[in-house]
Amino acid sequence: MAKYGKSAQRSVKRAMHKLKKGSLKSGKSGTRVKTRKQAIAIGLSEARRKGAKMPAK
Repeated sequence: MAKYGKSAQRSVKRAMHKLKKGSLKSGKSGTRVKTRKQAIAIGLSEARRKGAKMPAK
């Protein structure tokens, strides 16, 4: 059984794509994200806010 649902995977995929393109921003400050770990964390937190299937934080 998968840990993360499809919508969570899509959210992370979108964040990674934006990271590679150079347009992924972080939080209120709006600084550019530079690492894969940050991009994944942003994707997962967005998925959590949408209510996607995923394990507890």
